[in-house]
Amino acid sequence: MMAGTADAARGAALLVVDVQKAIDDPSWGVRNNPGAEVAMAALLALWRREGWPVWHVRHDSVDPASTYRPDGPGHGFKPQAAPLAGEPVVAKSTNSAFIGTGLADALRARGIDRLVVFGVITNNSVEATVRMAGNLGFATFLVEDACFTFARRDWAGRMRSADEVHAMSLANLDGEYCTVLRSADLLAAHT
Repeated sequence: MMAGTADAARGAALLVVDVQKAIDDPSWGVRNNPGAEVAMAALLALWRREGWPVWHVRHDSVDPASTYRPDGPGHGFKPQAAPLAGEPVVAKSTNSAFIGTGLADALRARGIDRLVVFGVITNNSVEATVRMAGNLGFATFLVEDACFTFARRDWAGRMRSADEVHAMSLANLDGEYCTVLRSADLLAAHT
């Protein structure tokens, strides 16, 4: 990472994607980045201390079998990433936080053109949201160790570890849609 990259995120809006209790359901399987919630909490603390904007995205699944359905026990935010009073919450029902939510217009109306993103699932809602943010012209930074995903089979049927799925998603995004960085770099640049 270039020396000024972490500093370029200074004052950007922090976009917290789908960090809800639903993601702890055992049906998801084996995840990577077991310390992701610690990184999430540290970044939220930095943004709040500095008075920078924090936006939360909540998945309201329309699938009755989803762990993210609004009437289910997993719908609430995980305590490490729960919104505080005054922090906007954007409800979505697709994988991208920008589809059908008015998020892009709301950010622009507040003069926000830079985003720091973290959340779950790396290769699903995080990737879809980051791709759209980049395509919509937002300078976007993705915090890789404050995201996680799960093992899954590839198209050929080969099981890929959560680390492999995560790494491929980051490779798909970095440079074209966003700049991938680590929480330690952001935190060190702002202490």
